[in-house]
Amino acid sequence: MNSSSQVKALCFRLHRGDDLKTSILSFVQTNKITAGCVASVVGCLSHLSLRLADSVSVIDKAQPYEIINVSGTITPHHLHLHLSAADSSGHMLGGHMLEGCVVSYTAEVCILVFDQFEFDREYDPATGYSELTVKRTE
Repeated sequence: MNSSSQVKALCFRLHRGDDLKTSILSFVQTNKITAGCVASVVGCLSHLSLRLADSVSVIDKAQPYEIINVSGTITPHHLHLHLSAADSSGHMLGGHMLEGCVVSYTAEVCILVFDQFEFDREYDPATGYSELTVKRTE
């Protein structure tokens, strides 16, 4: 296996007031990541903003949440991320992460980078959405 086909991990920490989604995208662009996925995010939010499975309804709540999981694919210009979080009673909410998920204390983010690929998004008339495209670079 040559080094160009290995996966590398990049990790960073966000602070109070940071927008989770825009901060991850900024990190991706600063580090010139062309293909990757979110491996892990742990931390807390003071504001939660999610789009639900019906693709229309949005949850937008300002209250404490514990991040349980974030997963998704990373392209240089777009993040497709899903987030699950628990409120102070332990009730779970989850959906498509929108901008507006605000870190309350900290968020520890771990990203896996795939240098042998380029991810992009392209409109798919069959789904009506911008869908992932994958190109091998080696």
